[in-house]
Amino acid sequence: MLLETENILYWISGWFDNTSLSPSLSLFFSRVIILVAILLLAVIADYICRYFINSVVHRIVKNTKAEWDDMLFDRKLLNKLALTVPAVMIYFLIPLAFPEQPVALSWVLKLCIVYIIAVVLRFFNSFLNILLELTNRKEKLRDRPVKGLFQTLQVLLFFVGTIFIISVIIDKSPLSLFAGLGASAAILMLVFKDTIMGFVSGIQLSANDMLRPGDWITVPKHGANGRVIEVTLNTVKIRNFDNTIVTVPPYALVSDSFQNWRGMEESGGRRIKRAVHIDMNSVKFCTPEMLERFCRLEGVREYVDYKKELSPQSRLTNIGLFRAYLDRYIRALPECNEDLTILVRYLEATDKGMPLEIYFFTKRKEWPLYEALQADVLDHIMAVLPEFDLRVFQSPSGADFRFLSSR
Repeated sequence: MLLETENILYWISGWFDNTSLSPSLSLFFSRVIILVAILLLAVIADYICRYFINSVVHRIVKNTKAEWDDMLFDRKLLNKLALTVPAVMIYFLIPLAFPEQPVALSWVLKLCIVYIIAVVLRFFNSFLNILLELTNRKEKLRDRPVKGLFQTLQVLLFFVGTIFIISVIIDKSPLSLFAGLGASAAILMLVFKDTIMGFVSGIQLSANDMLRPGDWITVPKHGANGRVIEVTLNTVKIRNFDNTIVTVPPYALVSDSFQNWRGMEESGGRRIKRAVHIDMNSVKFCTPEMLERFCRLEGVREYVDYKKELSPQSRLTNIGLFRAYLDRYIRALPECNEDLTILVRYLEATDKGMPLEIYFFTKRKEWPLYEALQADVLDHIMAVLPEFDLRVFQSPSGADFRFLSSR
């Protein structure tokens, strides 16, 4: 091969024998002619490849119904791969210009190989980005945190590509470099600690279906309370309800606890759990006049009749009737999900009165609608309490002391 390239070089330099040029200049101009010819061939090959992609391949892509080939063409992925053709031609033809200079020739060949590796890395990186976009368009995989997996593949891709580039430059086998990395595994693990932990945590989050983009999660330790907008290799981005962005490491979600509200959103309702503290001094037995007045409220007469049939001698209290009224009021709400738990119960009495708790689930899961319904129910409770001769307990304020001192 070397003899053939020398013959071509000296055959071209023979064109200058009848001129006044010295042999060294003849050899120099011969190299220039060969280099220009190689560059012209590389440019022509690049033009032919691009013409083939933009005409023939484009026509084939347009006639197919698949979506992935349109993305490959629109993102000019094949054009990026076609950049290797001129480099390959230069790699095989450049020895024609430097047959007697192995050092210069070796460095030119190394640059060609490094360029080819870089172009191939760029091609596969763009291919992985397109594959990620196609994955996110699928219904079954749209809510899966697959971006971290693709980022891991990209990191491995560039890591392996860098090893190959270094092996080309220093004239070492890539296998020997990989073997040498085993001795420095501890240093690599320290450098890529977050990446490795993020990759392992991402697999756990995905395999156990603990987290999806779009989930509402609460991470009090990191001040996060909002929607997951992105799950990457090193971070989980959460948009809080005040539109601030919080980034949390994936391994923090695995090692620590966090609250995911997806189960609530996929269930039949969202829980309302609120307590009103009743002043125990206002609790009393009902007189006939009080029963007659209370029975005018909806649902109370049915409860009174039921209790009298069950135990004619029992004495009813105003707080008991109020509890029965609240139970019927909540069940009558159109937003209440009667398939889930509904409770109106007493909690343990404290120095702040008798807590009366309502516990039910509303079909309104959206935050503004949920808060509006909760406020309506509490408004009604506060307004109807005096109808049962009950009072809400509250600690004395400055106005209360001024009122007492003025009497």
